[in-house]
Amino acid sequence: MPLVPLLLVLGAAVTHAAWNIIAHGSSRSGLPFLWWGAVCSAVLWAVAVPFTGGLGAATPGSLLLGVGVSGLLHVLYMLVLQRGYANGDLSTVYATARGTGPILTVLVAVAVLGERPGSLALVGVALVIGGVVAFGVVGRSAPGERRRRLDPGLVYGLLTGVGIAAYTVWDAHAVTELGIAPVAFMVGCSLAEIPFFTALLLLEGRRGALARLRAELRLNRMRLLAFGLLSPLAYVLVLTAVTLAPVLLVAPVREVSVVLVGLYGAFRHRESRPALRLVAATVVVAGVVLVAL
Repeated sequence: MPLVPLLLVLGAAVTHAAWNIIAHGSSRSGLPFLWWGAVCSAVLWAVAVPFTGGLGAATPGSLLLGVGVSGLLHVLYMLVLQRGYANGDLSTVYATARGTGPILTVLVAVAVLGERPGSLALVGVALVIGGVVAFGVVGRSAPGERRRRLDPGLVYGLLTGVGIAAYTVWDAHAVTELGIAPVAFMVGCSLAEIPFFTALLLLEGRRGALARLRAELRLNRMRLLAFGLLSPLAYVLVLTAVTLAPVLLVAPVREVSVVLVGLYGAFRHRESRPALRLVAATVVVAGVVLVAL
């Protein structure tokens, strides 16, 4: 992979890890946090659209199609991700999701998009995915702890991974084939998410929706601001990278964020098996090095 897209993807990994740590801290806030997150993302990044290529080369119809489909996919992804964070360990949910997503993305990129990377890059992709999956496996339970028959963190992680693969492939198509500028695309997606979250809030309780939104803004104002800045930034960097390098390579390399989140969970929240997590992190880094060669 060329140096510029590699640096973009690694920068995305850092910012993605940061906003997931923020989201984990607010996982029990549910829909109000997601609603405000979409609003903050759209408002904070809308001012950058004129300075980052405008709407790009897309027609109005293509723009609406691209952001509409992506908005729906991201809503489903965020709902499942937050449910997973509320019911499982941070590193288990995150690592399982980020391991499943690239596997499916790579399969689609080869079978549908016709991408054909070199053998060394494929070995690197395999190492990245293997290290990511290892984070999920070693984090299932502490030594001597009774294992549950079915870990909800793994279940939600797998479902989230399916969502990741779906929006990754679609969004890459939107910016490369439909010609939508990355920043405008992300702003449009955030705007598209708002009606979905609003409808879900009203379904949960029409009378209490406004009060819940007010309480969320009062309690998590700074987290929402950080989320609104970092979440779009992470994905704008990825979308820019896929215009410069194959999505088959970009999707796995961005999972370096798993190393950061996994180690944070192990040492900050004292989740299990930190030594094995370090080994898995080393495997991921080795894979990234091979992809970069």
